Amino acid sequence: MIQYVLSTPVQAPSNAAYAAARAHSDGQAKPLGALGDLETLAAWVAACQGQCPPVQLEDVRVIVFAGDHGVAQDGVSAYPTEITPAMVYGIAGGHAGVSALAAANDVRVSIYDLGVAVDFPDLPAEISRFKVRQSSGAIHLTDALTREEVEQALAAGDQIAAEQIADGAQLLISGDLGIGNTTIAAALIAASLGVPAAAVTGRGTGIDEGTLAHKTALIEAAIARAGDRIADPTERLAALGAADFAAAVGFITGAARRGVPVLLDGVIAVSEALVAEDLAPGTKAWLQAGHRSTEPGQALALDRLGLKPLVDFSMRLGEGSGAVLAVPMVRSAVAALNGIAQLSDLT
Repeated sequence: MIQYVLSTPVQAPSNAAYAAARAHSDGQAKPLGALGDLETLAAWVAACQGQCPPVQLEDVRVIVFAGDHGVAQDGVSAYPTEITPAMVYGIAGGHAGVSALAAANDVRVSIYDLGVAVDFPDLPAEISRFKVRQSSGAIHLTDALTREEVEQALAAGDQIAAEQIADGAQLLISGDLGIGNTTIAAALIAASLGVPAAAVTGRGTGIDEGTLAHKTALIEAAIARAGDRIADPTERLAALGAADFAAAVGFITGAARRGVPVLLDGVIAVSEALVAEDLAPGTKAWLQAGHRSTEPGQALALDRLGLKPLVDFSMRLGEGSGAVLAVPMVRSAVAALNGIAQLSDLT
């Protein structure tokens, strides 16, 4: 079994490249600051690459982490758990929501089954290569994972990041798939921020008021059951997370440690980013928020991480889809920094 070892610290992006990019932007043939946040975004890319101007982001990839969650059996979603494997086939076949958006934006999509309740012998073996278990424990009743399973999933995510980067990925997106996963995300955000479940629990797939109250109560029960263990990020994942969440945490920290930026999707990815920052401080400097989710927990988590969403289309699909829509914004920032002449060259 591969092991997750935080062998190298998270180094900060280059301050020198960031400053050079800001100075370069200020000298361009446009009013000072005329491109607003696009200038800041371009400087962030330069800092992550350690050079100014940065190279264009030609190789962008979404990695979807799939898993089922025991808490879904207790009626927290508007959809049955059978949807999870159906959507695995959809993404594997290239006809899911994220597939369509990624194809339109020259982004590659891969999927890994970390904890779906069924297996997929008829799909490529690579998809199940890192599978930890079938589903997770119902967090209001028992731990989601053992500590050993958490470490296995973290190591899997780290290895996936390493392989994608070695293959040329310049920007990574962590996607999600699994019925019940907004319940897990809300629990992790509440535990990470120390806020009540009611402050972070949303409607997920579109649940009604009664189901929302039930979902909130289950999250409160889960956090109470976990107790003081939530202070430790690994124990937090064991008590309240899932294999797909832990793998995504390993993926995010793995990318940051290797100097490759990550574009976050919605509430699932942001909950994972909170844990990633606790596990490997400094990770958040390598992150951008792709889009604003309709889930209330995402806004609180982004405030803690100091991130501002790049786009807002009131989306709640998941799969990495919202972050894919932000890819043209990042590419446009790089294009502007590279393509606009210096004012001094025109006068």
